[in-house]
Amino acid sequence: MKPATTVVTFLLIVLSMGHLLRLILRIDIVVNGMLVPVWLSLFGFIIPPVLAFLLWRENRR
Repeated sequence: MKPATTVVTFLLIVLSMGHLLRLILRIDIVVNGMLVPVWLSLFGFIIPPVLAFLLWRENRR
């Protein structure tokens, strides 16, 4: 794999794990005075690894 592809794949996986941690620990995040619902991290946990897998698979060809 190219170095940039490897770095992006790794960062997507780390991002996903951060969202999983937020889901497990129920960490509150406030943006501009508004509370971001914890359930939104479910999308942040599912979508980045899918993108990482697709990027990894495309790069293998």
